[in-house]
Amino acid sequence: MLLELAATLEEAHEEIGNGLRNKNTDTVLGLLSQCQECAVTMGETIEASEGEGTKTVGILEAYCERLYEISQAINEGSANADKTSKLLLKFLNAIRGSIAGDIHETLETVFLPYKASMWDSLESVWKKAEADPDCDAYVIPIPYFDRNPDGSVREEHYEGAEYPEYVPVTHYSLYDFEGRHPDRIYIHNPYDEGNFVTSVHPFFYSKNLKNYTDELIYIPYFVLADPDPDNEESIEEISHFITVAAVINADKVIVQSENMRKVYVKVMTDYAGEQTRGYWEKKISGEGSPKFDKVAGTKKEDVEVPEVWEKIIRKPDDSMKKIIFYNTGVQALLDNDGKMLDKIEDVLRIFRENKDDVALLWRPHPLIQATITSMRPHLWERYSAIVERYRSEGWGIYDDSAELDRAIVLSDAYYGDGSSVVELYKKTGKPIMIQNAEIIEEAS
Repeated sequence: MLLELAATLEEAHEEIGNGLRNKNTDTVLGLLSQCQECAVTMGETIEASEGEGTKTVGILEAYCERLYEISQAINEGSANADKTSKLLLKFLNAIRGSIAGDIHETLETVFLPYKASMWDSLESVWKKAEADPDCDAYVIPIPYFDRNPDGSVREEHYEGAEYPEYVPVTHYSLYDFEGRHPDRIYIHNPYDEGNFVTSVHPFFYSKNLKNYTDELIYIPYFVLADPDPDNEESIEEISHFITVAAVINADKVIVQSENMRKVYVKVMTDYAGEQTRGYWEKKISGEGSPKFDKVAGTKKEDVEVPEVWEKIIRKPDDSMKKIIFYNTGVQALLDNDGKMLDKIEDVLRIFRENKDDVALLWRPHPLIQATITSMRPHLWERYSAIVERYRSEGWGIYDDSAELDRAIVLSDAYYGDGSSVVELYKKTGKPIMIQNAEIIEEAS
């Protein structure tokens, strides 16, 4: 922050010199006043972090006195543009040198997840920031709303209580974004008003957040099958994930791989024009998804298994059953409508018949309820009845927690819809089978 304020002074000094040469007295006097305000802000910031009596504050005080003298000379008609510019440059160099040598600057970084189940897309970045002594990191879960079929919003949700115990959470109402103006803000929600299922509070739209930070950074909450940058068909399939508000508004975008970075650059260049290619090349990074970090860093022995789950996954002789992670997604339901509910019922029937040897861990997409009620409301009564019957029977696990990594690590194989979860599961090397809504086994 301090060096950025110094850069602001540098720009003002240049305008002061030009104004003196062009006899723009009122403009120069206004700029001198702004420089004084900027210097006072710098001094207050330094005293808040370093205490009183620092060398830099002394230089800033002397700088303010000289600004006053320059304004007096302008009023008297005796100010010299070249001498003034040299004097201001001398002070600016002294201020910068003192800041670099004496002042300990702390980076303030804010993480704004909205669904706790998507926290894994930011967690490893937060852990690095939290461990950095030169960084103050804040996790601030933000509110979101479900949408009605007509696009209007329904009830508000806030999931601040659902994060891991080791994550210190700050309530969004207690953080002054305008007053604190954090150095960095990380988001994982790609949409502003463009989501048909949910919407974060409009204050937290990317187009607004960029006004409250020096650097807005977007990391997708999902991962996709790694694309071939030379295959137009594979690029077209994922382009709608790319031309979104967060990619447009963020200062930096971090994606899962170098191949994905190339695709983002291509899609956004096609979207905005060839003249923008250099901009996207600089803005988009293929550093990797924190979701991969989370799966790789989670070990089976470190996972806490709920007691009710233990009764389901163990046989009477206390040996373990095979655990199948059954994942049902949003897109498959939208594509197949009622057929997908038929498929889910059939899958549950088959696993119920084999419950003595195999334990089913059903984990629906965290937005499936919001998606059905917003985009397929005619399915909601039947879907909720299927879930309620499954849960009440108690022979399988229903996992609607925020801990996706627990399900991945505990299970022995994956069965279900194609989704970003499949890409994470591939990292385990365990078997994967994708379900087909068109194939239903007749009950015997």
